[in-house]
Amino acid sequence: MRLKLIACEILYREVCAVVARSEHQVDVEFMPKGLHDMGQERMSRRLVEAVGQVDESDYDAILLGYGLCSNGVMGLAARKIPLVVPRAHDCITLFLGSKERYLDYFTNHPGVYFKTSGWIERGEDLEQLGADSIHAQNDLGSSYEDLVAKYGPDNAKFLHEQLGDMTRHYRQITYIDMGVMPDGRFEDISRRQAQERGWTFERLQGDLSLLEDLVNGRWDEDRFLVVSPGTRIASSFDDGVVKTEPADRPDGP
Repeated sequence: MRLKLIACEILYREVCAVVARSEHQVDVEFMPKGLHDMGQERMSRRLVEAVGQVDESDYDAILLGYGLCSNGVMGLAARKIPLVVPRAHDCITLFLGSKERYLDYFTNHPGVYFKTSGWIERGEDLEQLGADSIHAQNDLGSSYEDLVAKYGPDNAKFLHEQLGDMTRHYRQITYIDMGVMPDGRFEDISRRQAQERGWTFERLQGDLSLLEDLVNGRWDEDRFLVVSPGTRIASSFDDGVVKTEPADRPDGP
């Protein structure tokens, strides 16, 4: 098969690794991590645009390297060829290999901040998509002086305290080792960040199997949603995470 994969750049190293070993021809398009910061409507619009630009006569299916991820995949419709998306709440499921493993870890480790090579290389301290991001629209990156000028000193003090520490509810950093790095630099960075914050640290072995099966066409119903032409992705609000519905419903993007 010839497949088109549209994926978040957070998965860059992992996607490159599995595509290099795929039994099929897979053409990859990476989307900026900053799409997550734009909100559902704008993120969905960008993904709809990316899917719409694919020449479907060249491919057997379009793959999505995303989980539910800010609901950005909601409403994406298959046109002439199927769309295939993992049943995953977010990208951590893709790093851990299954929604069941993710749920078990998440339930038993509250207050965990996950790190991977992609989150460190492409997800931290990046100015992506500028004024379109929720971060910018809600003053999350504003200096104290900017907040004073906009809201006055009393309100600025409160906002600066609240917006200035977005990680105050976390107590642990878990670094997911995907086996795609040539050295331990990112694990060392994660361990150091945990020590600096006074948090606990854990190294967790990742699992590429979900991504491997995505690019190798092993799309069993339990782990993947295959969206047939004429239908679109919708949230299922159950263990299946996502489902299909007719694409001609009036509430689509």
